[in-house]
Amino acid sequence: MPPTSPRGLVRKAADIYARALSVLLAVSVLILVFPVAMQVFSRQTDLLPHYIWTEEMARFLLVWTIMIGAIVGQRDGIHFIVDLWPELTGRPKAAMGIVSGLFGLLFGAVFLWFGIEFVDFAWFRISELAELPLWLIHLAWPVLGFSWILFAGERLVDDMRVLMRGEQG
Repeated sequence: MPPTSPRGLVRKAADIYARALSVLLAVSVLILVFPVAMQVFSRQTDLLPHYIWTEEMARFLLVWTIMIGAIVGQRDGIHFIVDLWPELTGRPKAAMGIVSGLFGLLFGAVFLWFGIEFVDFAWFRISELAELPLWLIHLAWPVLGFSWILFAGERLVDDMRVLMRGEQG
Protein backbone atom coordinates (compact mmCIF):
# COMPACT_ATOMS: atom_id res chain seq x y z
CA MET A 1 0.00 0.00 0.00
CA PRO A 2 1.64 3.26 -1.11
CA PRO A 3 1.94 5.87 1.66
CA THR A 4 0.23 8.48 -0.57
CA SER A 5 -2.97 6.45 -0.94
CA PRO A 6 -5.86 7.56 1.30
CA ARG A 7 -5.55 4.36 3.33
CA GLY A 8 -1.79 4.90 3.65
CA LEU A 9 -2.27 8.48 4.80
CA VAL A 10 -4.84 7.45 7.41
CA ARG A 11 -2.52 4.71 8.65
CA LYS A 12 0.43 7.13 8.85
CA ALA A 13 -1.70 9.70 10.72
CA ALA A 14 -2.91 6.96 13.09
CA ASP A 15 0.70 5.89 13.71
CA ILE A 16 1.74 9.46 14.53
CA TYR A 17 -1.31 9.86 16.78
CA ALA A 18 -0.51 6.58 18.57
CA ARG A 19 3.10 7.60 19.16
CA ALA A 20 1.99 10.98 20.50
CA LEU A 21 -0.47 9.23 22.85
CA SER A 22 2.27 6.91 24.12
CA VAL A 23 4.48 9.91 24.92
CA LEU A 24 1.53 11.71 26.50
CA LEU A 25 0.81 8.64 28.63
CA ALA A 26 4.35 8.57 29.97
CA VAL A 27 4.30 12.32 30.62
CA SER A 28 0.93 12.16 32.39
CA VAL A 29 2.16 9.40 34.70
CA LEU A 30 5.25 11.46 35.53
CA ILE A 31 3.16 14.57 36.18
CA LEU A 32 0.68 12.55 38.27
CA VAL A 33 3.46 11.71 40.70
CA PHE A 34 3.84 15.39 41.65
CA PRO A 35 0.38 16.20 43.13
CA VAL A 36 0.11 12.75 44.72
CA ALA A 37 3.52 13.12 46.35
CA MET A 38 2.55 16.60 47.57
CA GLN A 39 -0.62 15.16 49.15
CA VAL A 40 1.28 12.39 50.90
CA PHE A 41 4.03 14.66 52.22
CA SER A 42 1.63 17.35 53.35
CA ARG A 43 -0.45 14.81 55.29
CA GLN A 44 2.53 13.13 56.93
CA THR A 45 4.73 16.13 57.69
CA ASP A 46 4.44 19.81 58.44
CA LEU A 47 7.03 20.67 55.78
CA LEU A 48 4.39 21.37 53.13
CA PRO A 49 1.11 23.20 53.51
CA HIS A 50 -2.09 21.29 52.77
CA TYR A 51 -2.86 22.30 49.22
CA ILE A 52 -6.41 21.51 48.21
CA TRP A 53 -5.80 21.70 44.45
CA THR A 54 -3.54 18.64 44.52
CA GLU A 55 -6.47 16.28 45.09
CA GLU A 56 -8.42 17.51 42.08
CA MET A 57 -5.33 17.73 39.90
CA ALA A 58 -4.49 14.12 40.78
CA ARG A 59 -8.06 13.05 39.97
CA PHE A 60 -8.04 14.84 36.60
CA LEU A 61 -4.65 13.39 35.69
CA LEU A 62 -5.65 9.89 36.81
CA VAL A 63 -8.74 9.92 34.59
CA TRP A 64 -6.74 11.11 31.59
CA THR A 65 -3.96 8.59 32.28
CA ILE A 66 -6.45 5.73 32.42
CA MET A 67 -8.19 6.84 29.24
CA ILE A 68 -4.95 7.32 27.32
CA GLY A 69 -3.75 3.94 28.56
CA ALA A 70 -6.97 2.33 27.31
CA ILE A 71 -6.47 4.00 23.92
CA VAL A 72 -2.88 2.80 23.65
CA GLY A 73 -4.00 -0.68 24.72
CA GLN A 74 -6.63 -0.70 21.97
CA ARG A 75 -4.05 0.37 19.40
CA ASP A 76 -1.60 -2.34 20.48
CA GLY A 77 -4.38 -4.94 20.49
CA ILE A 78 -3.98 -5.75 24.17
CA HIS A 79 -6.94 -3.98 25.74
CA PHE A 80 -9.72 -6.44 24.94
CA ILE A 81 -8.17 -9.88 24.71
CA VAL A 82 -9.81 -13.15 25.55
CA ASP A 83 -7.79 -15.99 24.02
CA LEU A 84 -10.37 -18.70 23.53
CA TRP A 85 -8.42 -20.19 20.64
CA PRO A 86 -4.84 -18.92 20.84
CA GLU A 87 -3.66 -21.42 18.21
CA LEU A 88 -5.78 -19.85 15.44
CA THR A 89 -3.92 -18.27 12.52
CA GLY A 90 -4.76 -16.83 9.13
CA ARG A 91 -8.39 -16.54 8.12
CA PRO A 92 -9.96 -18.08 11.27
CA LYS A 93 -7.96 -15.67 13.43
CA ALA A 94 -9.04 -12.78 11.17
CA ALA A 95 -12.71 -13.84 11.49
CA MET A 96 -12.41 -13.76 15.29
CA GLY A 97 -10.62 -10.40 15.00
CA ILE A 98 -13.57 -9.04 13.01
CA VAL A 99 -16.04 -10.10 15.70
CA SER A 100 -13.83 -8.52 18.35
CA GLY A 101 -13.32 -5.42 16.18
CA LEU A 102 -17.05 -4.91 15.78
CA PHE A 103 -17.43 -4.84 19.55
CA GLY A 104 -14.51 -2.38 19.75
CA LEU A 105 -16.28 -0.14 17.23
CA LEU A 106 -19.54 -0.42 19.17
CA PHE A 107 -17.90 0.55 22.47
CA GLY A 108 -16.02 3.36 20.75
CA ALA A 109 -19.27 4.70 19.28
CA VAL A 110 -20.95 4.55 22.69
CA PHE A 111 -18.08 6.43 24.35
CA LEU A 112 -18.02 9.00 21.54
CA TRP A 113 -21.79 9.59 21.46
CA PHE A 114 -22.38 9.78 25.20
CA GLY A 115 -19.00 11.42 25.76
CA ILE A 116 -20.09 14.37 23.64
CA GLU A 117 -23.23 14.66 25.78
CA PHE A 118 -21.04 14.36 28.88
CA VAL A 119 -18.83 17.26 27.72
CA ASP A 120 -21.90 19.32 26.85
CA PHE A 121 -23.26 18.70 30.36
CA ALA A 122 -20.01 19.95 31.91
CA TRP A 123 -19.35 22.85 29.54
CA PHE A 124 -20.25 25.69 31.93
CA ARG A 125 -19.38 23.92 35.19
CA ILE A 126 -16.27 24.17 37.32
CA SER A 127 -14.72 21.86 39.87
CA GLU A 128 -15.42 22.60 43.51
CA LEU A 129 -11.93 22.88 44.93
CA ALA A 130 -9.57 24.14 42.24
CA GLU A 131 -12.29 25.75 40.11
CA LEU A 132 -11.03 24.02 36.97
CA PRO A 133 -13.43 23.75 34.02
CA LEU A 134 -15.03 20.31 34.22
CA TRP A 135 -15.17 19.87 30.47
CA LEU A 136 -11.40 19.29 30.63
CA ILE A 137 -11.91 16.01 32.46
CA HIS A 138 -15.10 15.04 30.61
CA LEU A 139 -13.38 15.48 27.25
CA ALA A 140 -11.47 12.25 27.90
CA TRP A 141 -14.58 10.16 27.09
CA PRO A 142 -15.20 11.33 23.51
CA VAL A 143 -11.45 11.34 22.81
CA LEU A 144 -11.38 7.72 23.95
CA GLY A 145 -14.39 6.90 21.76
CA PHE A 146 -12.92 8.53 18.66
CA SER A 147 -9.58 6.83 19.21
CA TRP A 148 -11.12 3.40 19.72
CA ILE A 149 -13.12 3.82 16.51
CA LEU A 150 -9.97 4.82 14.65
CA PHE A 151 -7.81 2.00 15.97
CA ALA A 152 -10.47 -0.72 16.00
CA GLY A 153 -11.43 0.31 12.46
CA GLU A 154 -7.81 0.11 11.37
CA ARG A 155 -7.47 -3.40 12.84
CA LEU A 156 -10.84 -4.39 11.33
CA VAL A 157 -9.67 -3.38 7.84
CA ASP A 158 -6.55 -5.52 8.28
CA ASP A 159 -8.62 -8.50 9.42
CA MET A 160 -11.06 -8.07 6.50
CA ARG A 161 -8.13 -8.04 4.07
CA VAL A 162 -6.80 -11.28 5.57
CA LEU A 163 -10.25 -12.88 5.54
CA MET A 164 -11.11 -11.88 1.97
CA ARG A 165 -7.78 -12.21 0.19
CA GLY A 166 -5.51 -14.01 2.60
CA GLU A 167 -3.19 -10.96 2.73
CA GLN A 168 -1.17 -10.48 5.89
CA GLY A 169 -0.47 -7.23 7.48
